[in-house]
Amino acid sequence: MDADEEFRWLFVNDYPSVVRTTYLVLHDHARAEEIAQDAFVQLLRHWSKVHQYESPSAWLRRVAIRLAVKEARRDQRRLVLTRRDHETPRPAAAGGPVEVDEELVAAIRTLSPQQRSVVVLFYYEDRPMDQIAEILGCTPATGWVHLHKARKRLGALLRTEVHTDVD
Repeated sequence: MDADEEFRWLFVNDYPSVVRTTYLVLHDHARAEEIAQDAFVQLLRHWSKVHQYESPSAWLRRVAIRLAVKEARRDQRRLVLTRRDHETPRPAAAGGPVEVDEELVAAIRTLSPQQRSVVVLFYYEDRPMDQIAEILGCTPATGWVHLHKARKRLGALLRTEVHTDVD
């Protein structure tokens, strides 16, 4: 397979999961698609070098996650500036690229972009921490710290007490 065919194959096979991953970070399908496209544009620009890597897919995901995290941070700054009288937008309704519990999506949205990215890559993409650390550009230990803090926060947000009336 030549380099052009390899790029086409990577695009066909990885585009849907890159969109899904960025969607879970951003909670906006259109913007997730834009980020995925931007990541593929960067991949194409660097393809002569990247296609020789052991895993061009990992490079692509690292770029996509970094772009999504950067966008999510921009959103947080915008939200802080406009929060006073405006309601936070709701996650995409069912029928979006991924169907998940709305309460869980709302809880994940409260996480920092780094924590959100680790949760998405670990639980939704079922990636090992070494790979997550490589994608996010941190050490595995830092990845585990982000995951631990995210779990703790999600646990506190999603914890519900069950009351039963037993007489």
